[in-house]
Amino acid sequence: MSPGRACPWLLCTALWAGFLPVAAAGEQDARAWLARIQAAATGINYQGTLVFSAGGEMSSSRVWHYRVGEDTYERLEAQDGRQQRIYRHNDQVRTVWPQSATAVIEKRETLAAWSTTPLAVDPRAADNYDIRHEGTARVAGREAAMLVLTPRDRLRFMQRLWADRATGLMLRADVVAHDGTLVESSAFSAVELEVKAQPQAVLQAMRQDAGLRIVRPQQRRTTLEAEGWALARPVAGFGLAGCVLRGLEPGAGDAPMLQAVFSDGVTHVSVFVERFSPERHRSEVQARRGATGTAMRRLGEHWITVVGDVPPATLKHFSQALERRP
Repeated sequence: MSPGRACPWLLCTALWAGFLPVAAAGEQDARAWLARIQAAATGINYQGTLVFSAGGEMSSSRVWHYRVGEDTYERLEAQDGRQQRIYRHNDQVRTVWPQSATAVIEKRETLAAWSTTPLAVDPRAADNYDIRHEGTARVAGREAAMLVLTPRDRLRFMQRLWADRATGLMLRADVVAHDGTLVESSAFSAVELEVKAQPQAVLQAMRQDAGLRIVRPQQRRTTLEAEGWALARPVAGFGLAGCVLRGLEPGAGDAPMLQAVFSDGVTHVSVFVERFSPERHRSEVQARRGATGTAMRRLGEHWITVVGDVPPATLKHFSQALERRP
């Protein structure tokens, strides 16, 4: 799954006791529908198999999400490739790489782009997309409402979303290019809703250190301005979701990396700033896998990397708008 995917989610029960067709509703009702999707992502317990496809390749992950009072427990286990496993209890995140016998333990600030289960949309997406209801379909054996989010400019992709009619949980999300080509898709192939929470299963996995090399990178919330940077020309529709300094293990001696996350309510763009290193930063390139694009360039003594599920022009906007300030 791409790094830039999102997952905080809240609100709206009485209004949505029945299904309200978005095509016949006004802007306020469209925002309420997105709020219902957001609420389901955090408010109900679910588990299932999530399938991701892009560029002719497919991968799958098992996902568990539990909400107990004010606590959130999540578990994601990749079924392919490096078999990455991610466990989260609130802001405590543990990523295990079995093949290298390494566990990365972090306390992550709550930023929209950092989550184990990327299945939410912020209601403010209605500011940047025209939303319409396209009927219903079956996804993972459940009846789902289909929404189409058409961008109002060419800085973002079209989105097709399928949300469970009974609960609002997003069951499938497609990213569509401006020419109508399907760029990537993530969907539950099987899902169970309203399952019994099993927080101890997540907590026990987070305590298993035997045979693993433990890495504890540091992180500190900050601002672009405090670190001597500014986005001189804001990118239309994207707001700053948060900014942190990310470092390696204490005493490693490497300079920390600055990460700023921007969101338009549906997708996210991360801007990374680090010291330029001739050994590691050899050429300014652009790359893409599915909807996720990467753009890199040198700016004085720094190296800028922009990653996000957006068109190449949007990555270029972010890259060129970032400026060094005294």
